[in-house]
Amino acid sequence: MSLMIESDLGLNPWDVFHQGLTQLTGLSFGTVTVLVGGAVLLLWIPLRQRPGLGTVSNVVVIGVAVDAGLALLPAPTQLPVRGVFLVAGIVLNGLATGLYIGARMGPGPRDGLMTGWVTRHPRSSVRLVRTVIELTVLGCGWLLGGTAGVGTVLYAVGIGPLVQFFLPLCTVPTDATGPDAAAPVAAAPEPVPAVSRPADGS
Repeated sequence: MSLMIESDLGLNPWDVFHQGLTQLTGLSFGTVTVLVGGAVLLLWIPLRQRPGLGTVSNVVVIGVAVDAGLALLPAPTQLPVRGVFLVAGIVLNGLATGLYIGARMGPGPRDGLMTGWVTRHPRSSVRLVRTVIELTVLGCGWLLGGTAGVGTVLYAVGIGPLVQFFLPLCTVPTDATGPDAAAPVAAAPEPVPAVSRPADGS
């Protein structure tokens, strides 16, 4: 996220949405981010998604990590370097998403929409579900007055395929007979990894 911000080529779709709501409501960006996170958690209920340690950690750790990253990273002015920052940020975000969801300790509030839907509809593609969510959020944010850039579009169309690629590689194996056992990942050209119900961290 820090790399994307420093590239100055566009916020991710959720932040475009947060920005639009900030302009609409007059609330601070941070307040809107928290409120949206809480509202998204309510959408978990019909998906029967359960929060866990990873859900809470997502909110806390990301904020600290972004601040640290912004403090350490330079702000490049050359467009090629900014482009490298942008692409690296998107790819690393895909890897990071695969890692913390694959830890089976609960997804972040927004990623829970994706994992909850795929769990309830096993034939769904992680790539497709995530892309639809990102494009929907981007469209809503843009209509509310949020600012989008080339990085926003690249993130919206790229993060789904990246998560689909990294998630099977990063998912921690479980006891095949346990309640959270995951079905094998299909070895098809477009695999549909089965995202098992996240554990509650106990």
